[in-house]
Amino acid sequence: MPIDADRHETVTGKVHILEYRCKGCGYCIEFCPRDVLAESEDFNEKGYHYPYVKVEGQCVHCDFCETICPEFAIYCTKEEGRKLETADVIRDPKPRRRRSRRA
Repeated sequence: MPIDADRHETVTGKVHILEYRCKGCGYCIEFCPRDVLAESEDFNEKGYHYPYVKVEGQCVHCDFCETICPEFAIYCTKEEGRKLETADVIRDPKPRRRRSRRA
């Protein structure tokens, strides 16, 4: 933990998905730093699997999903600020989901 952790807070966000706009590219799922999103089993009216929020309360309102979505089908709103916790700083090492382009 940082020495001045008591003076900092982290922001939680709420992810909103416009299912009818999604084309199922999966960029939001792949680039989410907190692994909040997953691909749905259901189809939207265009015939694509849209994302859903699999872990409520883990979004840190970074807006990566909103920035990277080519169809503007996802956005975040700020929910609340809370004190920094150990789980926010220390993450267990696991391999990234992104595949190597070489092979």
